[in-house]
Amino acid sequence: MFDKTALAIAVIGALNWGAIGLFGFNLVAALAGDTMISRVIYTLVGLSGLWCVSLLFRRDAAASRSHI
Repeated sequence: MFDKTALAIAVIGALNWGAIGLFGFNLVAALAGDTMISRVIYTLVGLSGLWCVSLLFRRDAAASRSHI
């Protein structure tokens, strides 16, 4: 469950960065402004991205059990 939550937050962050790059529109800044809430959102996105890096190096436990 934690992996999926982190992945969802990272994808939302990536979509925000895509909107910034393509349209110059920052959804987080539009919703939260320059407040502590926006800093928390950016921090959660960054931590989620770091957590998702671990997904690249982890073996899928379900797949490894099915081959036994």
